[in-house]
Formats: sequence, structure tokens, C-alpha cells
Amino acid sequence: MDQFVLPDNQLLGKEQVETEDLPVISQRIQDIIEVLNNFKELGDHERGRSAYVEQLIKDMAVYYGYSEYLLEKLFNLFSVSEALEFFEANEVPRPVTIRTNTLRTRRRDLAQALINRGVNLEPIGKWTKVGLTIFDSTVPVGATPEYLAGHYILQSASSFLPVMALAPQENEKILDMASAPGGKSTYIAALMKNTGIIFANDSNKERTKGLVSNIHRLGIKNTVVCNYDGREFPTVLGGFDRVLLDAPCSGTGVISKDPSVKINKTEKDFILLPHLQKELLLSAIDSVDAKSSKGGYIVYSTCSVTVEENEAVVNYALKKRPNVKLVLTGLDFGREGFTNYRGKGFHPSLKLTRRFYPHVHNMDGFFVSKFKKFSNKYELKRKNDDEDHKVSKTKFDK
Repeated sequence: MDQFVLPDNQLLGKEQVETEDLPVISQRIQDIIEVLNNFKELGDHERGRSAYVEQLIKDMAVYYGYSEYLLEKLFNLFSVSEALEFFEANEVPRPVTIRTNTLRTRRRDLAQALINRGVNLEPIGKWTKVGLTIFDSTVPVGATPEYLAGHYILQSASSFLPVMALAPQENEKILDMASAPGGKSTYIAALMKNTGIIFANDSNKERTKGLVSNIHRLGIKNTVVCNYDGREFPTVLGGFDRVLLDAPCSGTGVISKDPSVKINKTEKDFILLPHLQKELLLSAIDSVDAKSSKGGYIVYSTCSVTVEENEAVVNYALKKRPNVKLVLTGLDFGREGFTNYRGKGFHPSLKLTRRFYPHVHNMDGFFVSKFKKFSNKYELKRKNDDEDHKVSKTKFDK
């Protein structure tokens, strides 16, 4: 086989004047990856590794239909070969999954009822006792008698994870800060066996309609739906045993469902979204009562895979709220969160957070972290604080 030669800008310009030839670009992507995986022997050392990476990013952006900006951001999360697997996985729909509503039925009984109706299914995996994967069906899965009777809800497998990490207990007071359309809130209610009280909040009033509909259909009786900006907590209501914040995000984990993310996310989004996420997370932490007998936990999750929306937000919260610490999520799979990323270091406890990827776990890209609040008071040190300026230490009581 002839050795691959990286094309020069003149040749590339000619290629782009002509119609983009996707098979040519696809082959070049494969060739460049092969070179990068054995650069010592196959690479042009005069042009350097960075020239190959730059060309690879441009080619992948054209081939998969991303903006160069977003493709590079996602590319940098992985090794070269794994990046290709990630982008390929985003081209394939994730399996259709449902969650058994254990307030109304058992998974075994639900599975048999659906099989009898011509649904081909199997359990999602050993990690969940309530999930089923639907392969194909002779009937519409969102309109069976079992669906209408509230025996199950169509819910992505990844959105089971933050609720499992939250681990709600019976008779607790819980806030789901961004809850529409209700998959997570209703799962919390089922785990609590309709005891205690859940405040299912969403800042978008229109989205609360679907939330209310699911709550009624699934027979949830312990939930109050509210419509506040999450940053208004704990002013409007606090003292919760646990808070779940599945934050608004860029959606870089769900590109297979929403391909528009490929081109509509800009640098500005990755400044504004993390800013909102940080504000919401501080509100979530302040809304929890550290004196809760069994609780005092906050779960922060997103359906994004970017570091700016995940580890960076969690790291910020650890600095701003020294009265919380990260704890194990209780999820026995998923990759550890980054403690170092492209020269930026995070708190070592970030390894307790968990990342999920479509090409690894066959579910939407997702991030889950769990905090334990150990005091309702905290001290903040200002920068350049020293022994002679103790007045700059401020006590907060939430």
C-alpha cells in the first residue's frame, strides 16, 4: 500500500471548489487516523502531528455535518480512534427504552403483556430492574392499553441514572429542579412508593403540561408541580432532604436524537450555559438541609459530554460551597470524570463523578455527580486573604 501523503492547501481548495466527495473524505479520515496512531513511522515530521489533526477535524466536520468549532470540542475528549467511534455512534439512533411503573405493575408482568401484543423486547441490562429495551413492535408502544393505564413510560436509559444516584427514601421531601417532562420525577415517586412529597419544578410553563399529564397517567399522588426559575430556590422553598438538578444543557450527549446540535451551538452557548448551570447548582445545594436524618444529597447531571458543563461546573460548586463534598454515585458502571483536562486541573474527588457515552454504553451521552452537604454553614475565603484580614471571612447560613 502506498504511504498516505497529507494534501496541501492548494489541492484541498481545488477539492472544495468541486463538489465535496464524501467517499474521498471518508478514506482520508481513515488514512489520517492510521498515520496518527503510528506517527513515528508513517507521519511527515516536517509538517508535524498538528497538521494531520487539523486536517482530520476539518474532514470529520464536513463528513459528519458539524461546525468545526463543536467537532473540535468533542474530538478533544477522546483519543483519535475513539473520537471516530463517538461520532459514528451519534449517527445511529439509541434503542427505544421504557421504564416499568412499579406503582402499577411488575416488570415481568409488563414484559409478558407487551410480548403478547407483538412487542419484541428484553431487559436493558443488569444495572436496572425496571427498564426494558424495545427492538420492534407490531403496535404503537406509546398507545397500548398498558401505556394508557400508566404501567410504563417511554424514557431514555441514561435518564434512569440520576434518579438511581439520588437514591430517594420513603417519606422524604425532594426537589426535582428541572423536571419536565417527568420521567425522573415519576421514577422518584415510584421509588418512594408514593410517600413523602416531591416538588417537580420546571421554569418553562408550557413544558409543565406534559409533566402533569405523566403524573396523572402514572398514578403519582405525592407530587406538587411548580413553575419557578430554579435560581429562586431556596427563597421560595428550601429544607429538602435531596435535590435533583438535571440541568438545561447543550445536548451534546443526545445528538443522535437532535442533529441540529451539530451546527447550532456556538462559543457563546458554552459561556452562557455553564454560567446558568453554576447558578442553578448553587441554588440546589443551598436548598438542601444538611441536618436531614437520611439525606442531605444533591445530584447534578446533564445530557452533555463537554467538560465546561460538567466537571468545570462541579469544580466551581466545590470552591463556592465548601460545605459540600463529592461522594460515590452508587452507579457501578460509567467512566470516571476528568480530574485533569487539557492543562486544567480539577479537585481530585472529580474522579467520583461518572461519564456515559453512546459508543461505550449504547445510551445517550450523560454526566452524573453526587454531593453530600455536611453543614448548613460555610466560610468563603477571598483571594489574597491572610491572617491579618480575618474580617474578609464571611459566614453564610442557608
